Amino acid sequence: MELETTSSKYLSDQTTLNMDEKIGSLFQPDTLVAAHYFENLRRKSPLEPEKRLMLAVLEDGVLCFQDNAWAQTGKRKKLFEDAEDWILEAGDDWVFSFESICEVLGFNPAYVRQGLLGWKEKYRAEHLKGGAWEGKKLTG
Repeated sequence: MELETTSSKYLSDQTTLNMDEKIGSLFQPDTLVAAHYFENLRRKSPLEPEKRLMLAVLEDGVLCFQDNAWAQTGKRKKLFEDAEDWILEAGDDWVFSFESICEVLGFNPAYVRQGLLGWKEKYRAEHLKGGAWEGKKLTG
């Protein structure tokens, strides 16, 4: 019986030491984590303005596409055609291509492209039915 008591006291001391060591290690600085944190911080900070610029370029392209979709002549038709060509252009050879911007911002370029073309077809069908497009655009 005494052997059992001594044995269990020894085990509890071992458990306590291990628990104390575990708790103590929580409050010790982890220099490796701090180094990784600051490396990521330095790497991400310069990218944020570029991402904002890319978002502005994407927004402008989409607005040119949608706002000028029904233009028949002139500058507005040219804006639409340029925006549509940019959206439909395959490949991401340059930084500000449609596909490159979508990928950097975390969008699936094919999905966004499909949505924009679906929007165009839907509203073109409504426009051709004789609906007052300009009135819908202003009120919606």
